[in-house]
Amino acid sequence: MKIFWQLEAERRKNLLMLFTASLLFWSSVASMLPTMSPYAEDMGGTKQQVGLVISSFSIGIILFRTIIGRLADKHGRKLVLLIGVSIGAIAPLCYLLVDSIGMLMLIRGFHGISLAAFTTGYLALVTDLSPVDKRGELLSYMNLATPIGLGVGPALGGFIQALVGYTALFVAISALSWLSWLFVSQVREQRMVQVVAPEAKKAAAIPLWQLVTSPRMRIPALVLLLVGLSFGGLITFVPLFIRETGVNLNPGLYFTTAAIASFNLRLLTGPASDRYGRGIFITGSLISFGLAMLVLSQAQTPQVFLLAGVMQGIGTGTILSIMIALLSDRSWSTERGIVYSIGLSGFDLGGAISPPIFGLLADWLDYQGIFYLASILSFLALITFLTQSSKNLSHSLRFAIGREPDAYAVERRC
Repeated sequence: MKIFWQLEAERRKNLLMLFTASLLFWSSVASMLPTMSPYAEDMGGTKQQVGLVISSFSIGIILFRTIIGRLADKHGRKLVLLIGVSIGAIAPLCYLLVDSIGMLMLIRGFHGISLAAFTTGYLALVTDLSPVDKRGELLSYMNLATPIGLGVGPALGGFIQALVGYTALFVAISALSWLSWLFVSQVREQRMVQVVAPEAKKAAAIPLWQLVTSPRMRIPALVLLLVGLSFGGLITFVPLFIRETGVNLNPGLYFTTAAIASFNLRLLTGPASDRYGRGIFITGSLISFGLAMLVLSQAQTPQVFLLAGVMQGIGTGTILSIMIALLSDRSWSTERGIVYSIGLSGFDLGGAISPPIFGLLADWLDYQGIFYLASILSFLALITFLTQSSKNLSHSLRFAIGREPDAYAVERRC
């Protein structure tokens, strides 16, 4: 954490406010991880309908992610942060008003906009405040709010729901987002006048479709899509799988265990990726995530479920934080919001389409088959990254094992 204290006081204050806001926001979102699937099922939803409810959240993210990205680049990061936390505070209260699966899906989609706005604004603003040569380290530290929130939120949500019911749960989730809003409002975003490189001006004018298909963006988005497909099935069916097996384990503890593992790894991988490159850590995270899905498919005891949670936390925590650093390396400040939007939309899309598909498969496959399929998708992501992450096969392999720098990194990052 030495880098944090080397920054000037105003920048430290902004980062502290952002970190606290992020911790509260992620605790709010994560409180629904172990509770939304059972809530939809308790409303009378089938397995496929439960999947549709879960995927509606990601659909809301996808539909608004690029709009939010452009808004962040043109009108500032703080504005989209405030949009995100405001929706995050309003949406949970709306859950109390619905009485059908269709309306529940609609509110979940609206709630998803909050995550699109908050994550895009947060990542862009933190990157703006980060020294270029310490970007991976500072992004890693600032993103620790995510696993902490993912650790606190599920346990908190599961406890509140079990103790006093869904109404108290949704009110508590709303309150956490309102507290996050207070901290975001204290952030001072300075629109500094700077000399913009010609390459950055050109990049800001690239059409969206051309940016999506560009070599620097195509593979990160595809890898995140495949991981998102697996992760969407995971968050949808782990609580139901635990319930079906009759294991004496609060589903929230699975997610808490994953978050703790993610937290510990991020302390190490962020600074190390500045020194050894992003590729080797992305490769390791994909291996860990794929193995986690295999272990989960065989889980029948609390210990095995928690082991899978540790491995999954290592995988997802590392892949997301290091991929964000990779996208930062490959973007100019004039396009950073939209670059994050496109890259993370791959993960969002996977999370949106996999729950209903896996839910349909669950009608004739058991949950073990679902997690087998998730492991296949994870290892497909690994093969894609090993062979396609750079300009050719040999350079891709060397980059993926830390033997070559990123060929698509911007030379003079701003």
